[in-house]
Amino acid sequence: MQRRPLLATVLLAAGIPLIGTAARAQEFPPKRAVTLVVGFAAGGSADIAARIIAKKLSENIGQSVVVDNKPGAGGNLAHAQVAHGPTDGSMLLFGSIGPLSISPHFMKVAYDPLKDLAPISMGVTFPNVLVVPASTGIKTLGEFVARAKRDPGKLDYASTGPGSAAHMAGELLNDVAKIDTVHVPYKGGAPALQDVLGGRVTAFYAAPPSALPHLESGKLVPLATTGLTRPAYLPNVPTVAETYPGFNATNWYAFLAPAKTPQPLLDRWNTEIVKALNTPEVRDNLLKHGQTAGPTSREELGKFIATEHAKWGRIIRERKITAD
Repeated sequence: MQRRPLLATVLLAAGIPLIGTAARAQEFPPKRAVTLVVGFAAGGSADIAARIIAKKLSENIGQSVVVDNKPGAGGNLAHAQVAHGPTDGSMLLFGSIGPLSISPHFMKVAYDPLKDLAPISMGVTFPNVLVVPASTGIKTLGEFVARAKRDPGKLDYASTGPGSAAHMAGELLNDVAKIDTVHVPYKGGAPALQDVLGGRVTAFYAAPPSALPHLESGKLVPLATTGLTRPAYLPNVPTVAETYPGFNATNWYAFLAPAKTPQPLLDRWNTEIVKALNTPEVRDNLLKHGQTAGPTSREELGKFIATEHAKWGRIIRERKITAD
């Protein structure tokens, strides 16, 4: 009667998990509700996309996938939470370009984006769109640049936080257009958008999902998009690159998990997320909100993040960009 407990004790002492323990650690779907952590406030582009995808995941796996908004520090707080979170597959991150590829280069963060987080799949990609309130009277990118040159340091622009894609887009435009616009960081797209609509900030490099309704109403004027090509949902809005060749500051959100999550669980989550993203209703719904579904393999996402990390690190060093 003593052999089984003794064997279990020996195996555990040697660092070898019991079969039952390993099986429970890799159980899918997890018994408890799955938390999808988003680093920005409710109502912004990340939140919109996360909720569309989470709904389909919940339906497919038969377990609740709950979106948990944790804004602050440009999304870094959410990334740190997941990096040190549970590894049983019950916590996922809807990670973003800023905390994964930009902000670690110029501020101290409580995680290593390349070591503490495991890539699962790309989620969505999209350019930002530079918008201004209709009350400014500015109608084109050329007019915006001309006013910025006439009044250096007087025009400001909102972003979703230090190190975000919106922040970098503004820094890049300052560089290529030789202008001086002032960065005003927020804790997410929704509060930034409200201040732009209220005329308290001159401009915003907004995510299309949150900006489109206000473009249609005429409250905001689109000046340019930040990708290399015009998106299908804004065919009449020029890219910044059409004026300043090579300008490219696209946005993306990807699925990740704590790095110590067992590989079988990561692989299973990749399967489920790719399946959800390839569903016509999900793809169409995302596109209505200005976002393009972009499912990938785990390896493809890992390489992409590493490339983005190196690219923005170089630009930050060369431009001497800080979080201030």
